Amino acid sequence: MNIYKIFILNILVLFFFSCGGGNTATSQLFNIELDGNRSDFQQHETVGITLKNKQGKTLDKVVYFMDGKELALNNNAITFNISSLGNKTIEAKVYYEDTHGSVYKKVKVLSSTPPELYTYEIVNTFPHDIKAFTQGLEFHKDTLYETTGRKGESSLRKIDYKTGEVLQKVDLDNTFFGEGLSILNGKIYQLTWQSKSGFIYDLNSLEKVDSFKYGESKEGWGLCNDGKMLYKSDGTEKIWLLNPETLVEEGFIQTVTNKSIFNKANELEYVAGKIYANVWQKESMMIINAKSGAIEGVINFGGLKEKVTKHDKLNVLNGVAYHPTRQSFFVTGKYWDKLFEVKIIKK
Repeated sequence: MNIYKIFILNILVLFFFSCGGGNTATSQLFNIELDGNRSDFQQHETVGITLKNKQGKTLDKVVYFMDGKELALNNNAITFNISSLGNKTIEAKVYYEDTHGSVYKKVKVLSSTPPELYTYEIVNTFPHDIKAFTQGLEFHKDTLYETTGRKGESSLRKIDYKTGEVLQKVDLDNTFFGEGLSILNGKIYQLTWQSKSGFIYDLNSLEKVDSFKYGESKEGWGLCNDGKMLYKSDGTEKIWLLNPETLVEEGFIQTVTNKSIFNKANELEYVAGKIYANVWQKESMMIINAKSGAIEGVINFGGLKEKVTKHDKLNVLNGVAYHPTRQSFFVTGKYWDKLFEVKIIKK
C-alpha cells in the first residue's frame, strides 16, 4: 500500500509540473535577461528585455508584469512607468507548448531625479520640556500633542506650545518604549518601539480606548496620516499604510533617491501629498512623495541643536509637526529645552 501511494504521489507531482503549475519547472526552461545585465533602474526608464529559452521550447506568448500590472512590450523593451518605487520583481508569464508558467527577476526602480536641497529660517522659539525624550509631534487645531520614549519615561502629552506647559499627560507602562503618534477621526494613535503593539486614545479625554498589533512591519517608529490612511515607519526602507479602522497594514511605499534605497525615516508628518521625515540620528529631514516613495528633498537642520541648552542627556533632532493655520513647521529634539517654529526654504 505504501509503495502504491508513493507511486501515485510521484505521478501527481509530474503532472503538476508538466502543466506549468510549478514556477520552479518554468524557471529551469527560461530566464529574464535585461540589457547590460543591470539590476538598478530609474522610474520611466526604458530597457531592452529578452526571455532566454534554454531548451528551445516553442513559445506562444510572453507577458511582463510588475506590481500586478502589465508592462507594455515595445521593440523588445519595457518602460518602468510605475507609481511606487523600490525593490521590485519583474514577472514574465510564459505561454508555451499548451502550458504556461512564470519566471521572475528582482530589480530596483529608483527616482528619476535627485533630491532638492533645503534649509530653514527660525520664525519663533518656544519653551519645551528638557526632560522629554521626544518621539512624535502633531497639532490638532492650536494644541500640540507629543509622545515621549524610553522605558519608564514614555508618555502621551497635550501641550500649550506657546508656554511649554503640559496640560495633560498619560504615562505608559514601564514595559513600553513610546514612539510616534498621529491624530485622525477624533482618536490619537500611538506606537511603541519593539513591543509590536500600539495604543488608541480618545482625543478629548486622552482615555485609552483600544490597542492594536503590528502586522509585517518590523518595529514602531514614526506615524502620520493623510486624512484617510495612517503611514507608519518601522526602521526599514518601508513606510506602511494602515487602515485606521482595522489597523491592518494594507501596503507600503519604499523610500528611495535616484541612487539608492534609503532606510532612515523616523518621525513623520504628512503635508499636501508629502511626508516630512526626520532622518534617524541626523540633523536633517526628508521630503518624501507619499505615492511613489521618492525622496524629493532634504532639509539641512544643521546648527539648530547648537541653540538649545547643553547637558549630558542632550540628544538628536526628532519631532516634526505642521501648523496649517500658521503654515509653518515646528521641530525639536530629544531632551531639548526649545521648540522651534521654522519656515523651510529651498537653497
